[in-house]
Amino acid sequence: MSVLEDSMLKDRVLEDGVPQEDSVREAPDGKAWFRTVKRCANPRVRLLCFPHAGGAASFFRDWADGVPDGVEVVAVRYPGREDRIFDPMADSLEEMGRFVADACRPFLDTPLALFGHSMGASVAYETALRLREDGGTSVTALFVSARTAPGQQFPRPFTYTAVSELLDHVGTLGGTDEHALRDPDMLDLVLPSIRGDYDLVGRYRGAIDQGALHTPVVAYFGTRDPHAGREVVAHWSGVTSGSFSLRAFHGDHFYLLDHRRELLADIFAHLEQVGRDLDAAA
Repeated sequence: MSVLEDSMLKDRVLEDGVPQEDSVREAPDGKAWFRTVKRCANPRVRLLCFPHAGGAASFFRDWADGVPDGVEVVAVRYPGREDRIFDPMADSLEEMGRFVADACRPFLDTPLALFGHSMGASVAYETALRLREDGGTSVTALFVSARTAPGQQFPRPFTYTAVSELLDHVGTLGGTDEHALRDPDMLDLVLPSIRGDYDLVGRYRGAIDQGALHTPVVAYFGTRDPHAGREVVAHWSGVTSGSFSLRAFHGDHFYLLDHRRELLADIFAHLEQVGRDLDAAA
């Protein structure tokens, strides 16, 4: 299944292999921002996942079977797609981060970690900033994937006036089959969110506030990613005064489709280490 097809799915989230009703938490403004991918009654940590441009919460539905006990995984539901298709999109990635930060206040009873892929990395970063600035809350860890760091010039601008040019760019990233990109019925549904997201990305600068975060940051990239390779992703080290690590996976911009289990194992290993460090410091 392609990434584009996956972003259209509205099926129920799988928990322990059993179809479940969507679990949605309502944001203060009444917008439903979250879908539970893997529920945990008394989680030690909660992982909040942010999808890529044009993506949706359903992108993370297969993560449920790789989650250890004691961890709850929740995916962010961006407006303008799937069952929020009629909700207006945010005006900027900074605003998106503020909305998510406001909506996830009920999650703060448990250590909260953030994972964002591609555009989602920027939204996750903005969410972490808002949580720290508005409420003094530091996330347990920030995991960023396949994305240019804040304050860095993207290798090419996200300004595509022609649909064909935009679709050609999406095709070069991998993870989406050519047929899905050219299917008129699919495009009618998903093209508005893709164009809207790319507009947000194109206007995002995210000037880096050196060491604004004090949380551990872990950055991932695909070895064949033409837009977010090692040198580009390594600049995420500047967003935190805490620890930073960088890991490569063989593959393109959507390397995580082929390396889901390895990626999840690395994420949860980092979270275990952070937990031990916090226990030792207590």
